[in-house]
Amino acid sequence: MLITVRVIPRSRKNSVEWEQNMLKVRLTAPPVDGAANEALIALLAERLAVPRRFISIIRGATSRQKTVEITGLTMENLEQRIKRR
Repeated sequence: MLITVRVIPRSRKNSVEWEQNMLKVRLTAPPVDGAANEALIALLAERLAVPRRFISIIRGATSRQKTVEITGLTMENLEQRIKRR
C-alpha cells in the first residue's frame, strides 16, 4: 500500500497523525544525512507494529512530502493503528 506522508523535522516530539487521507509525521531528527528518513521508518514501524523492512520510501527522500510503501497492512488497518495511539 502506498501512502503520502508529510514530514516535519526538528519538532519537539515525535508524533503521527492521520489528516486528510495522508499521514502528518513530526520528528525530532534533523533532515541531515538521511537522519529524518531513518527516524520516519523507525517511528512508523513502531506505531504500526510492523517490521522496519516492511516500510520503504518510494519517492521524496529529500523532500518533506514523501510516498511511503507499507507492506502487510490495509488502509483500514493503518487508520485504526494510528488513531488508537
